[in-house]
Formats: sequence, C-alpha cells, structure tokens
Amino acid sequence: MMYTEAGRTFVRAVDRIKKNSAFRLLFGRNHMNIKITYFSTSSGESQGTDAPARSVVSERTGSVVAIGINRPEVRNAVNQETAQLLLEEFTAFDNDPSLTAAVLHGIGGNFCAGYDLKELAHHSASLKLEQDVTKGPAPMGPSRMQLSKPVIAAVSGYAVAGGLELALLADLRVLEQSAIMGVFCRRFGVPLIDGGTVRLPRLIGLSRALDLILTGRPVGAQEALAFGLANRVVPDGQALQVALELANQISSFPQQCLRADRSSAYYSAFDAPSFSQAMQHEIDNGVPVIQAEATAGAHRFSSGTGRGGTFS
Repeated sequence: MMYTEAGRTFVRAVDRIKKNSAFRLLFGRNHMNIKITYFSTSSGESQGTDAPARSVVSERTGSVVAIGINRPEVRNAVNQETAQLLLEEFTAFDNDPSLTAAVLHGIGGNFCAGYDLKELAHHSASLKLEQDVTKGPAPMGPSRMQLSKPVIAAVSGYAVAGGLELALLADLRVLEQSAIMGVFCRRFGVPLIDGGTVRLPRLIGLSRALDLILTGRPVGAQEALAFGLANRVVPDGQALQVALELANQISSFPQQCLRADRSSAYYSAFDAPSFSQAMQHEIDNGVPVIQAEATAGAHRFSSGTGRGGTFS
C-alpha cells in the first residue's frame, strides 16, 4: 500500500517499536509480522497517495490505534469537520472490542493549536454548539466523552487552548522537550468549553490550574512535568514512538482489571459524592475481576512469573 506522509511517519515509528525488546516479549517470534492497518477515518476507507488529504487519520497496529490531527498548515487547529472526524474516530475506538488503547497526536510538528479561530471569525453563523453536554459533541469533538479505555496524548510543538483541552482528554501525556502548553485563548476572549476548567484542576490542583487559566502563559515540558500535567518528557521527535510503546505496554496487562481500576479512579475523582461511595464503587467493580482474571494471575505468580517486580 502507498501511504501519505502521515502514514509513512507512523509506519517508521511502528517499525522502531517492533525492534524493541519489550514488543518482542509481548508478541513473540512473530512480532515483525504484526499487521498495520492504516485508515483515513473511522469508516475504514484506505488512504492512498492519490486520495485527498483528510484532516484526521487513524492508523492501527495490533490492538492500538493512533489518531492523528492532520492540518499542519494551521498547526492542527480544529474546525467543524475535524471535530466531527475526531468524534467519529474516538467513538469507533471505544466501541471496538479488539482495540485496547489509543494514541492521539498531531501531524507536522504540532499537537493542536486549539479551535480554528479563522473559522470562528468568518463563519460564526454556521457554528452549531450543543449546550446540553449529555447530548451533542463538544466544539473540539470528543472532549465531552468518558472513554472506557486508555488514551495517551503524544504532544509535540503547541498544545494550547482547545488543543490543551484535547490533551486533557487523555489518561497520560507524553511531551517532547520543546512542547508548549497553555491557555492561549485567554488573549482573545475565547472561553474553555471543552473540559479545560473541569479536568485541569483535577489533574494539577486548583492553584496551579488557575495560574494557567488566568494568565494564559506558556508552560514548557519540564514545568508541565513538575505540575503533573505531563507524565513523560522525551527528546523532540520521539513523542509518538514513546506513546505507542506505552500504549502497547498497557495493552499487555489483563484488561478487565485495568479498566475496572481506571474506572474507579475516574469515579473517585469526578463523580463520587463521598469517600464511602467511592470505596463502594471500587469494591463493586473489583470483585468480578477476581474470578475473571485475578485467580489466574495468582497462579502465574505462584509458578514464578513476575517475581522481584519484573514485567517480562
């Protein structure tokens, strides 16, 4: 198959991952034969060199899908079409039982510069904003979703304004050394309406969140790491590769247990009205996993697997 530049970038990253020892341990002797499926949208249409460029591309290897924003000429700013495609991709990911993790990234050196303000300036009459957050998509697309499986953001360049909010949708964020995050929309009177005022205080605390929200100042990768906004900082050009490796590592664990613990953590952070109800949610979701996965895991441990904290 002939790939676009976005596809070629992804394939190179996957080839590097396949040569990684952890990937070989995960997939065995046939690790180099893992099939890559490259799609342009959730509809599954193949993307060839002669096809028109799509503003969102998705590329799959094994049980991990990489979703890329493909508007590099505007630093991957999101317009209405792109928002809809992102929503479709994440909906398809969440509904596909064969997928275990997703990586969100930007193509061309930037993660996402937020909503396309040129579209807002010149086509505001055509914008359709669903104010009931339980019914319609958010302006940036998937940012109102409560996903059931892990998402990792691979952040290069700018992740600002609505782009920051998309990064907050992810469970983990891998930042390149030169990456910049911030509420840059502060300068133009554009509010955070894609979860920024909800997720950011939960992730880094109210005081630090207000520092970013009120000032709109840029935050570099190392400061983001110190804040807890970034989970990993990597050399420039490596965010996608490291995020894919991380997604494959997460995907190698027993999935029912992983998702139950993830769900409990989110419920405790956002939904639980009390400590006791958070604890109840944890036990109610954890008990079924004991028979489904934990008993078999205990047998593996008793036979010598994982002794000394090893993950191989």
